[in-house]
Amino acid sequence: MSVWDDLVGQEKVGEQLSAAARDADALVTAAAAAAPPPEASKMTHAWLFTGPPGAGITQTARAFAAALQCVSPDRALGGVPGCGFCDGCHTALIGTHADVNTVAAVGTQILVDAMRDTVRKSFTAPANGRWQVILVEDAERLNEKSANAVLKAVEEPAPRTVWLLCAPSVEDVLPTIRSRCRHVNLRTPSVNAVADMLVRREGVEPAVAAAAARATQGHIDRARRLATDPSARERRAAVLKLPLRVDEIGGCLRGAQELVDAAADDAKALAEEMDAKEAEELKAALGAAQGGRLPRGTAGVMKDLEDKQKRRRTRTQRDSLDLALTDLTGLYRDVLALQLGSRVAIANADVEDTLERLARGSSPESTLRRIEAIAACRDALDRNVAPLLAVEAMTVALRAG
Repeated sequence: MSVWDDLVGQEKVGEQLSAAARDADALVTAAAAAAPPPEASKMTHAWLFTGPPGAGITQTARAFAAALQCVSPDRALGGVPGCGFCDGCHTALIGTHADVNTVAAVGTQILVDAMRDTVRKSFTAPANGRWQVILVEDAERLNEKSANAVLKAVEEPAPRTVWLLCAPSVEDVLPTIRSRCRHVNLRTPSVNAVADMLVRREGVEPAVAAAAARATQGHIDRARRLATDPSARERRAAVLKLPLRVDEIGGCLRGAQELVDAAADDAKALAEEMDAKEAEELKAALGAAQGGRLPRGTAGVMKDLEDKQKRRRTRTQRDSLDLALTDLTGLYRDVLALQLGSRVAIANADVEDTLERLARGSSPESTLRRIEAIAACRDALDRNVAPLLAVEAMTVALRAG
């Protein structure tokens, strides 16, 4: 299966990137043969991938990285790089390729310390691949110092180094960086495209796939999780019951506490296995025997790892809360559609009784104010307001309407 199959509903983007990968392959082949490079190449040294949440920005960038590292013999016969089966494609897709370096935010920012080694490596030749690829998953989280480090590397890159930056929009990246990148904008995939992907790639039943794709409005990652994880469906069902439980202040406060607790439990479950594995790997790298004490002078290294893991848990909790708030926004969007008699497709058809009850019990103006209250809660979380305070303020506002 080709790496381009990961681009759900992005046919034009796939054509653009496959053409660039073909020219990139020709550049490397010409360099190896000491031949002149091809003219009018569609390949460039820096790319900026943007698009709405769930459009598959990171997956698209990683598929392109895999195509750049493709070593399939079919390329010599005119095949498009990105077969998906060769060693270059496979290791790039699963994140183990030596020449594909991924940088992601651990906390709310990508710190300069996390970028220094990566920037340094970007100036080296590929170890065994065809290109040195730097994939920055959360380019919008670069702070001033780390963004400046990236700028210097993007301005004067090594001949066979490619930067792939992922961000929600071009405005989330420094103008000096984005002006040096080729922009690739993804669109929200259609519900049918996401449902088809779930059936083909995940083996999900068509009815379940269609319901998950419709409920998430084309958000690929959330649709996959909703279709394959029963606990995710249970959490979503609990969130969608919240508007019916805010008739009095006690219900508002209880609902807020349950939302925050559920997000914390979700973050803890995701972190426990990863944290333990990272700690054991670091201890082994430091020379500690299994179950034994750490060598002297290495306590600071373990403390740095613990701080990193703590920041990651905080971010995971906030991301989990953000998913819940997204579900709530979608619910009230459906309520507003019913109130206005709109022909827009209902996303949460599985809770139609709740939608109709809420639509009858309030006005469109109240529904809009409730949507604004959810948006205000998300803004407060982005500003590092304590989650419980932010969610309590939101649930009280939902009650007031």
